[in-house]
Amino acid sequence: MADFLEIDCKLEDIIPEKTRKTRTPQFKQARTVRPAPPRYRNEISKYIILRNEELCLKCGKCVEICPQGVHVKSLGYKYFAQPHSHLCFGPVCEKKGCYCITACPQGALRIQENPMMKALGDYRWPAEMILATWKMAENGECPSEDYGYDFETGKSEGGFDRIRFKFPDRPPVELKDEEIDTSIELNRRHDGRARIRIDVPWYGGGMSFGSVSNTTQLSKARAAVAWNTFSCTGEGGFMERMRPYDDHMITQVATGLFGVREETIQRVPIVEFKYAQGAKPGLGGHLLGDKNTQAVAKMRETVIGISLFSPFPFHSVYSIEDHQKHIDWVKHINRRALISTKVSTPNDVDMVAVGSYSAGTHIIHLDGGYGGTGAAPDIAKKNIAMPIEYAIPKVHNFLMAEGAREQVTLVASGGIRNPYDVAKAIALGADGVVIGTVEMVALGCVRCNRCSAGRGCPRCIATTDKTLAAKIDLEWGAQRLINTYNAWRNEVVSILRRLGLRSVSELRGRSDLLMHLDYTNVVVEREA
Repeated sequence: MADFLEIDCKLEDIIPEKTRKTRTPQFKQARTVRPAPPRYRNEISKYIILRNEELCLKCGKCVEICPQGVHVKSLGYKYFAQPHSHLCFGPVCEKKGCYCITACPQGALRIQENPMMKALGDYRWPAEMILATWKMAENGECPSEDYGYDFETGKSEGGFDRIRFKFPDRPPVELKDEEIDTSIELNRRHDGRARIRIDVPWYGGGMSFGSVSNTTQLSKARAAVAWNTFSCTGEGGFMERMRPYDDHMITQVATGLFGVREETIQRVPIVEFKYAQGAKPGLGGHLLGDKNTQAVAKMRETVIGISLFSPFPFHSVYSIEDHQKHIDWVKHINRRALISTKVSTPNDVDMVAVGSYSAGTHIIHLDGGYGGTGAAPDIAKKNIAMPIEYAIPKVHNFLMAEGAREQVTLVASGGIRNPYDVAKAIALGADGVVIGTVEMVALGCVRCNRCSAGRGCPRCIATTDKTLAAKIDLEWGAQRLINTYNAWRNEVVSILRRLGLRSVSELRGRSDLLMHLDYTNVVVEREA
């Protein structure tokens, strides 16, 4: 059993004897940051460096002057490889005295902004944020200012993009990075069940086998092991290949009950009931027949090639009392498991949350309207659920008023794109967050919204096609996510240090440390 599980009952009371005898030793994954370069020879970049081969004398001046390794020469300068444009800082090099464009004695080099920057991404995930995430996944660090990437905010002019931290000129307390605690506890009831503490204030959201490939799922699981956090199976069943990662997995019981079995519920420390998804509340889930391959059908215990629907809602749950029966059922099957309840964000989400707490849940998972992959319809994502930045304080304050806030862990998802969003969500009242889309972007996602169609993702992430799935190496995928987690944690630590806070728990509910640009503008206009 992993070190972070403090279990107050005997092993034989937790895991049935048959399961105990066949239990696979847990997988160990180091969280060491290692380079994980792009899979593509010509990765999408902000700038493109063009070389005129007729003018170039192959003098090597560009190689000598570039600190980023954009230009690569052969032995003896006989030829040059295609410039590695994704490493280029762009015109900022001119101020640093290392601008290859002007340094070339023949004027053989020129630079232009990549036209792809206008087509890549959207307002919430602009091209620069996608490229910044790729940088984090590649080297485990947030990109320097020299790249010119804005990974803190998007261009939506709403949501987290309009919220900023009010950093003091000098922090009230001088802290070192190693003095700052980013861990959170997931069982605040202290009810004799597993005392689980994760090292970072986030875990991976549910992505089912069928919506994504098994390589993607396993990459997420390995990153969860490395960072002592969790990943979630989604509603597509629990692959046998996931068994070595059981102590870091959440299995999901969703409305379609696909692949739900008592044996898999007994394997994990956390079981999540998914009542609704913020990206499509009231609509349920939908997996097109093209992605329902033989392996997916076997896992979900369905017929190959037919479209699968997850109804809304659970047809056995129409009250808090019904919800409590579900929770009691899982608690009986797995005596150590914590219960998470995932709900969307209707107007009465505060009442839903306190009802779920009363039913016995340990974790309340709010899923706001900005979340979801390309499989979720835009009309639902943009028009139905409450934005997560409104739902978090609404639930947090209501639980505080009811005297229940310290007995439950509140996590939020639905539009968490970067470490600043993590910190903002916690300052609004969450204990931590659940992430999903950013993991896909770290693996190379370009946000093309082809997740559910045909063979699925052209970048081989959200696909069930064996040929496409095999193009992502498991070791590479896990390392990209490990690197991303490292960059995120470093940035969260930096935010806490600038605010003079010793732990991420001290940030919870500190909305006084935030400002909203809309209200700030109103004040400025009135003063003017």
